[in-house]
Amino acid sequence: MLVETKARVGVFAIALGAYLPQFPSLVPEFESQYEAFKKTLPDTVELIDGGICTTKELSAAAGDKFRAADVDLVILQLLTYATSYNMLPAVRDLDVPVVLVNLQKKKAPDYANTDTATWLGELYACGAVGEMVADLERAGKRHAVITGVVEGGDPQAQAEIEDWCRAAQVRRRFRDTNLAQIGRPYPGMMDLYIDETNLYHRMWLYTKQFDWERMWIIADNITDEDAIRAKAQDILDTFEIEGGGSIERVWDMAKYVVAFEQWVKDEQLGFVASHYDGLAQGVAGKLDSMLIPAFSMLIKQGTACAVEGDIKVAMAMGILKTIAGTGQLSEMYSIDFDEDICIIGHSGSGDADISGAKKPTMKIVPVFHGKTGGGYLTQFYPPVGDITFLGITQDRDGHFKFVVAEGVNEPGPIFTFGDTNMRMRFTCGARDFCNRWSEAGPTHHMAAAVGRHIDTILKVAKIFNVPVDVITR
Repeated sequence: MLVETKARVGVFAIALGAYLPQFPSLVPEFESQYEAFKKTLPDTVELIDGGICTTKELSAAAGDKFRAADVDLVILQLLTYATSYNMLPAVRDLDVPVVLVNLQKKKAPDYANTDTATWLGELYACGAVGEMVADLERAGKRHAVITGVVEGGDPQAQAEIEDWCRAAQVRRRFRDTNLAQIGRPYPGMMDLYIDETNLYHRMWLYTKQFDWERMWIIADNITDEDAIRAKAQDILDTFEIEGGGSIERVWDMAKYVVAFEQWVKDEQLGFVASHYDGLAQGVAGKLDSMLIPAFSMLIKQGTACAVEGDIKVAMAMGILKTIAGTGQLSEMYSIDFDEDICIIGHSGSGDADISGAKKPTMKIVPVFHGKTGGGYLTQFYPPVGDITFLGITQDRDGHFKFVVAEGVNEPGPIFTFGDTNMRMRFTCGARDFCNRWSEAGPTHHMAAAVGRHIDTILKVAKIFNVPVDVITR
């Protein structure tokens, strides 16, 4: 990604202090288990180590570390039975979910040869989990439980832990990067309008405002011809250009992409929402004509760029790009009632990584429908198979909500006028999907990603403390 972020995950373990002097063998046993557990966390996160907490004082010290680091998530390993005073001081002042990891060391007891120390150290599971959840509920904390086993490995438990770490990365990305708003939303699309202060308070995302006059001159000082040439080749490698492509043909576009990349790094941008509705001439007209492929090159590198000034869909694209590796702008297009499928897609910038069926195409059109001017359009070709959609909307009080659905992109004919589109089949049928999706009030746009990702989105939602409408899966 052009702007790198790394989730910070607070990790600690708990055990009842009263056991340790009674069964001294538990001390090295628990230390070994905790060290092994920390190694199961993916290296995509920064681990904030709270240690093994057997007293409320140790738990409070762990909490100090977690607060200082501004952790995105807390993962708690339950080594054996413990009381909630081993846990609560560590999370009392945090507003992030606590994931209780309840991994039993051995698959099954050797009943005849198990003494108390072995039971407490290697076979105790389940007993403290409900107690912890009860106290987290009373403290108003969000929580989740993962139960599994260490012996022989546990792919299901490991996948859940990694999924939570992936979801935590979204929070870090929203906190550490900024959103660029260039211009204003498409006039009259009031569902796209947003209060940027409310956005910062509720979703932690800061908005930087930019005028088009600044963007028109952004490439004036780009003189490194080697960098421009390399980026021109990158564009040619990314797109099949109608009528043939050459370094010379995309030179100016490459120059702008180089400038945009530096702008993204300088401003620490994870998201861009832009719309231009003027009568561009000269250098302004040149930039306006090539914004779609230029922003597509940024999306390819992890900066979500949304058309029509839609901040909310830029956020949705960024979430899916972070957790799924792809994040494509979409909208409801048409319904094929004969086939009972929805045609879903969009014109404008897109994610080359979603184009698994064939190489993305680029062509020049004389008119951008509903907008002034013309220029380059890009079309991407998502593969046949599972697709996840995410929309972000707000209620009357400004609270955010996620709207999600999973479906299958089926083979068959698609529109070829330059817009990315998919033939989506949903388990509820096309008619009901349109009704259910629309009734959720998801705004005009949504983001799409290859694969099924609702389970991860639900974790992201718990981290952000926002509700989710699941339309179909």
